[in-house]
Amino acid sequence: MIEVLLVDDESYVTESLAMTIPWQELGVMNVYQAASPSEALAVMEEQAIDILVTDIRMPEMSGLQLIEQVREHWPNIRCMLLTGHSDFEYAKKAIQLQAVDYLLKPVNDNAFIQSMTSIIEALKEEWEKADKYHQLVYTMKSDHNVLRQNLLGELLLGKQLSDVSIKEKLVQYEVKVQLEDSAMLMAVQLGRYFTGMDDSSVALMEYAIGNIAEEIFAQPYRVWHGKAPHEGLAIVVTAPSGVDSSVFRKERIRELAQQFQQQVGAYLKGDIALVLSGWFTFPKELASAYRSVLSAAYRTRQGDASLLFLEELQERAQTGVKAIEELYKPPTLIHLLESGQWGATREKLGALFGSLDGTVVSKEQLYEVFLSITNAFLYVAHKQGTDIYKLDPAGMDVLLDRSLISSSEKLQAWSDGILEKLEAELRENDSYNKKHVIKQVQEIVMSDLGAETSVKTIADKVFLHPVYLSKIYKSETGESLGDYIIRMRMERAVYLLKSSNKKIYEITTELGYQNPQYFSKIFRKYYGMTPNEYRDQ
Repeated sequence: MIEVLLVDDESYVTESLAMTIPWQELGVMNVYQAASPSEALAVMEEQAIDILVTDIRMPEMSGLQLIEQVREHWPNIRCMLLTGHSDFEYAKKAIQLQAVDYLLKPVNDNAFIQSMTSIIEALKEEWEKADKYHQLVYTMKSDHNVLRQNLLGELLLGKQLSDVSIKEKLVQYEVKVQLEDSAMLMAVQLGRYFTGMDDSSVALMEYAIGNIAEEIFAQPYRVWHGKAPHEGLAIVVTAPSGVDSSVFRKERIRELAQQFQQQVGAYLKGDIALVLSGWFTFPKELASAYRSVLSAAYRTRQGDASLLFLEELQERAQTGVKAIEELYKPPTLIHLLESGQWGATREKLGALFGSLDGTVVSKEQLYEVFLSITNAFLYVAHKQGTDIYKLDPAGMDVLLDRSLISSSEKLQAWSDGILEKLEAELRENDSYNKKHVIKQVQEIVMSDLGAETSVKTIADKVFLHPVYLSKIYKSETGESLGDYIIRMRMERAVYLLKSSNKKIYEITTELGYQNPQYFSKIFRKYYGMTPNEYRDQ
């Protein structure tokens, strides 16, 4: 909306114009009045005036002098002159001062409205052009950011481009780094504070971190930063040939890198870990340097705000190994999921992530946890005919969502979410789970009917409580597990009596009985005769 200032030492003139002109219809929001040039200047200091309408003849300063000051301080304000003097010199001077119109007093309302309408239309047209220009500039800069990002990603991944093509793109995208510069590469890994954010917030933080790097590594260095193809940020720092050799010294780079970390902590409240390559020639050796720093960064420990040079990097102590041992302790995730023990599965995952909490683990180790959990989910889902990708299309593939292994908190949240969806999906197949347990039990019994075969030993092997196992076996088969074991032993005894020449005491031992008399008693209960009588019939 338009803001207008009316200036005349005869206040009735400004009051008349303020009251009689249909300002709102013209698109004017506010009309201010001033009785002197000094008062007018004070108003313009406070308000965003678009159009100034001023008398020429005023006591302390003429309207022409007022316009001169306006032109100097507010060149975008449009100026209109009012006067009772039709002297050509006034008009000539007004034109020189770029006044947009010159009206004689007494002012004719229609002429004033016509002049004001023209000024307003010209203003709006100018503003529209300015908006289009700024939008074009913004779009161009946004496109350049995307193009710079894409080019950096291609070079990091080793895409073969000619030197001529790279040079043209660097100039076109306004990248300061140049061909044949001596370069080093920094891999930036975000700490726990950042990785706990949503994706859009992380992107903003990465952009801010890149800008801080540009400020820290100022002249004579050249900086090019962007999102790394895999995760984190990649920052290329180059030094042109012919500069002081001190810029290549590790001590200087270390000092600047530490300042970089400190500035990120001070302004963004989070930690970053840096892995720095040695110096190489840009862009020929960029892809090789990226692979090296990526491998090293992948082994850095979660939340570790470290500063590592590749040449100094040694294998880090695997402090997280003990924490992830919970994964492999029986009962395994696969078994718990297979048997439908959802509560026990949650407890196991809770114990796993509880051991990770507060423990320094690398992304490599988090990836191991991710693969193990994913394997269990996939195995059980596929075994029961469920398409797990429908439950989480992107999360099951770390290549699509690498943020899953950016922190143990995110991995735990994802695991809990998938488990909840999987449970809801497979609850209907609960009877299948129980039948699978029954099948396992029967296979165990059939493979070994010796002394070690009991309800307790079988329950241990399928990782269930003996009472719970007995309950579901009885409910699914109508026979107690103990009776089933005895029945299988008796059937085996019959087979051995018929098909072998083994002594009764040998059969007794093979079937897990220590006392032949007790075996004979059980056998007689089942078949109405002793083992010897059965063999002799």
